[in-house]
This record gives sequence, structure tokens and C-alpha cells, in this order.
Amino acid sequence: MSLVVPAHKRARTRPAPPVRIVHMGLGAFSRSHTAWYTAHAADAHEWGIAAYTGRSAYLAEALTAQDGLYTLIERSAGGDQAEVIESIVRAHPGDDLDSLFADIAAVTTSIVTLTITEAGYRSGADGAPDLTDPLVVADIAALRTLARGSDPGTLRLQTALGRLVWGLELRRRSHGTPLAVVSCDNLPDNGRHVGRSVVSLARSVLPETAMWCEQNISFVSSSVDRITPRISSQEQVALAARYGDGVPVLTEPFHDWVLAGDFPEGRPAWESSGARFTNELEPWEARKLWLLNGAHTLLACLGLLRGHVDVARAMADPVCRQAVEEFWSEAQRHLPEDLDLHGYRAALIERFTNPGIVHRLSQIVLDTPTKLRLRIAPVAERERRAGRSARGCATVLAAWMVASESGLAPASVSGIEAPTKDNSVAGALTAVSAELAEDFAFVTLIEQSVQQVKSLVSW
Repeated sequence: MSLVVPAHKRARTRPAPPVRIVHMGLGAFSRSHTAWYTAHAADAHEWGIAAYTGRSAYLAEALTAQDGLYTLIERSAGGDQAEVIESIVRAHPGDDLDSLFADIAAVTTSIVTLTITEAGYRSGADGAPDLTDPLVVADIAALRTLARGSDPGTLRLQTALGRLVWGLELRRRSHGTPLAVVSCDNLPDNGRHVGRSVVSLARSVLPETAMWCEQNISFVSSSVDRITPRISSQEQVALAARYGDGVPVLTEPFHDWVLAGDFPEGRPAWESSGARFTNELEPWEARKLWLLNGAHTLLACLGLLRGHVDVARAMADPVCRQAVEEFWSEAQRHLPEDLDLHGYRAALIERFTNPGIVHRLSQIVLDTPTKLRLRIAPVAERERRAGRSARGCATVLAAWMVASESGLAPASVSGIEAPTKDNSVAGALTAVSAELAEDFAFVTLIEQSVQQVKSLVSW
């Protein structure tokens, strides 16, 4: 085990780097991934991060008290390896909007990175803002008021994209230099998705800003991969005592980051810390989204029904393991073989069964309907178009329906009520895929799978 000086008692090993990256959605994952890659880049001394939380004021306050330093612990069967990460220069609560807008607009800022979760984009599959979402509606009204020159201090933009749009508008007004926006969320083609969302939202309120964004903002897509569970309160106390750090991060040794897109104002040498840059992101993205995230969604729903609390215990259950393997085999048919799929599956089994990483199913099951639409439906649609049953996908969807009926999983997305005792399977599927909902044979298969899943419930 590495001996590490407590983060809050340790001075930086070198002067804090200048802020050139603004991060929205500061949490455990962003600190194990984006901040870690930046800290390990060969030119880390040139790239500091100003990070903004989603809702937590505590995290920002704790990191500020530690001068932005925190301990990252990589846990494996061989024990813990810990280090202090120095890439975060400033930490702010998410509602510190004046600082956020100033940082986005600053001429020294070259990159904005996002980890706001799939649901945080508050948009449809086409990237257009969800106009049934009351927070989106409120932000559109607030942006219109701001565009008319009202005092920004009287308004509080509530969505991440609303805040990003106004920050970009202030950047356009002040100097207009380009910027790269990098999505690090589990959305297919996430850069293009956030680009459509930003431009669409801006166009409805600030047409000149929308046009400027299309010409000056590069929306970079990326596939991120590092399991970073939420630390339990008991683990938090133990790690705090061990490392003297109020906000440590616990993660696995594995890490992967693949990016595609332009950085008009430069970027860290992330490739020196293991990141990959490609012109063909989609296969890498699908491999991770379907095989890792899709399996997580399956394990969350079926595992909770089987009485398990975390991924490792669920994966050790032969019933859950078989369901995962069947879904993986269906997904693998639609991925290029040159992605080392057999090796990746073997690595996932090792990662999922790592007893030191307690990834709670109750955390993974959040926003399940959105996750199903992105992780499971694309595989099922491809299998059905190929003339196959998509039985593995049907099991995932059936497990969700039973779990939601039991109150273990959320049952709606974008205001559409999904499975309840009074709803049909086809009606439930409309929350995930209209194409699948109209597929009578597949609906029938899910109905059968629902009964099979109910027979497997362990309580």
C-alpha cells in the first residue's frame, strides 16, 4: 500500500496550474476520470480545472478547505493504491452561477467538460430540449428575460444546459473565441447530442448565439469507462480516518477514455495518461455503453429482485450471470470484432466481481427508463431487424417492469408513465422504444419473460 500524506495537510508539489478547463457536474466519477487524466497528463502544469458541483455545496466546501486536493484510492484484490490528485484548482457549488458564467466566458478557458448524467441533459433522443420538463420551460423563460437585458442577479437558471448556453452567450459577447465542449456522460454520440441540445435551446431564445455556437464551439464526443461507486457512510469514515481526507474517491484500477473531435484552443496531452483519440468513436462507445452499462442496468433490476445489494454479489448469482452473458452475446453481434470483445468481456467479469468495489444496485437503478432507451433498446432493435428473438434484451426489459412494479426501479421517463400493475407491456415499452412497442412478437416475448422473472424473485 502506498503511504500518502493526508490531502488537507499536504501542499501542492508545484504551483497550481492556470484554470483552462471548466467542469460541470463535479462528483466522484469526474474526480476519478477527467481530473485523474488531467493530473497525469505530461503537461498537467498547464491545465487547471475550475469545477462546479451539481447540487452539493458540501463537496465544494470540503475541496476548497483542502485547496482542491483529494485522495484517490484504487482498490483491487491486491489492496489499495492511493495518490493525491492536484488538477482541481477551484471547487464551486453548482449554484455559484456568477463564477460559472465568468469562467465559461474567460478568454483563458479552452474546454468545458460535462458529467451531468444522461437524465441531466433533459432532452429527447434527437437532442432537442424536453419542452414538457418544467425546469427546461422555466430556463427558456429566464433566458428570454436575460436576453432582454434584465439583471441576471434576479434569475436563477436551473438546468446544466441552460447555464451552459448563457455562459456561451457571455463568451460570445465578450471576445468570441472558440471553445471545446466535451461530454463525458453515457449517451451515444454524446458530443453531437449536447451540440444539438445547446444549439436548439439557444435558437429558441438567442438565435445569434445559436449561429455563433455552430461556427465556434466544437462539441467533442467521448466514451468514458471507470467504475466509481458512491462511498457508503461507513466507508467514508474509514477512509477519512486512514487518509485524513474529507472527500476521498474510491475507484477501480481500470480506466479508459476515447475521444473524437477538435480542440480549437488546445487540450491537455491526455494521450500521455492513456486516453485515445479516434475518428471512429461509435464502436468504442457502443462497446462500453452496451456491454458495461447495459449489464449494470440488468444487474440492478434483476439483482435487486434476487435480493442482492451490489454488483459483485449479483454477478456471483448464476441466474444474474447467465442473463448478463445472454445479453452480451446479443450485443456482441453488432460490434466490430477488432475491439477485442472477448478480452473486454473477460475484463468486465473481473471488474464486476471485484469484492473491494461495492457498487450498489440502488445507485445504478436510478433513471433506469432513460438508461434502457440508450443501452438496451438499440441492441433489441438490431436483433429484431436481423430476425432474431432478442430474448436476452427481453429479460432486461422484463426485469425492469417487475422491479418497477415492486417499487425497486423508477417507472417513468420524460413524463411517460411506464410499467405499473394497470399498464400493458406495449404501453410500458413506449417509454423506451416506439419501434419495440409496435413489435407484437417481441411484446409477447416480454410478457412471457415477465412471468419467468417473477418466478425468480427471491422474496
